[in-house]
Amino acid sequence: MPGNRQPRVRSGNEPRRASAMEPEGRGAWAHSRAALDRLEKLLCCSRCTNILREPVCLGGCEHIFCSNIFGLRPVDYADGENMKSLLLLPEENESSSTRHCSVTNTGQRRDGPLVLIGSGLSSEQQKMLSELAVILKAKKCAEFDSTVTHVILPGDTVQSTLKCMLGILNGCWILKFEWVKACLQRKTCEQEEKYEIPEGPQRSRLNKEQLLPKLFDGCYFYFGGTFKHHPKDNLVKLVTAAGGQVLSRKPKPDSDVTQTINTVAYHAKADSDQRFCTQYIIYEDLSSHRPERVRQGKVWMAPSSWFINCVMSFELLPLDS
Repeated sequence: MPGNRQPRVRSGNEPRRASAMEPEGRGAWAHSRAALDRLEKLLCCSRCTNILREPVCLGGCEHIFCSNIFGLRPVDYADGENMKSLLLLPEENESSSTRHCSVTNTGQRRDGPLVLIGSGLSSEQQKMLSELAVILKAKKCAEFDSTVTHVILPGDTVQSTLKCMLGILNGCWILKFEWVKACLQRKTCEQEEKYEIPEGPQRSRLNKEQLLPKLFDGCYFYFGGTFKHHPKDNLVKLVTAAGGQVLSRKPKPDSDVTQTINTVAYHAKADSDQRFCTQYIIYEDLSSHRPERVRQGKVWMAPSSWFINCVMSFELLPLDS
């Protein structure tokens, strides 16, 4: 051994020196914690910040969410029974007038006045509706807009008029004309539940109160051919009001781009393959023209009558195979 060279030894109490390839501190595992932290963030729901369970992409952005996020109330997130019971207590300051009229109803609070519109009413019924608007200090509309709160029908069944269908899709009260008569008789705003058209209108109103997605959320529609019974412009308005999107080009069922769109139809039945169908080609079934049938993956062909029935019943109805 050369005279001045010292042996390379170290005490057992002296820590081993990090090699040039290893970061100082914890050696090869120095960045593991930071990497795991980043991985955890990537696996977290964009809304509840917990680890993803049954991840869902709503489309239109890259955010990923847990799927039951829909329709949950504060009480559903409560851990203990004491907290649940507190959240279920009624408001102490709720007055009788607040409970009485739907303008400030606990399920459908509004800061503005009632906005009324009639659909299919006779001239005499329209006159009575105008009288009621004066008594209730409400606004009466001739054309439907987003401020409408009550749609009044002459009978006890839903109509396929544009006003009625827009009212359903917007979660308005869809009421029998008997409500107008009762309000005029008592000179006050009567409770609407007794006069509400059941099924579709009620489902839509409750859907809005619970802040759930609109009927056609996650769905795309292409309207092919001509439409006479319900003009195409009206159908487009219904799609927009229902939270859907209109396609300018006919979707190609055999396209990988089309079939890999990772959105789901929220209101489709969970046990149906229709849940994964998000693109509909709508044709006028009252016409003599019958286009080539399409039912492949995410792209399905559907008649316009099915589309209208979905709106009126506020359901994604099954399609015959």
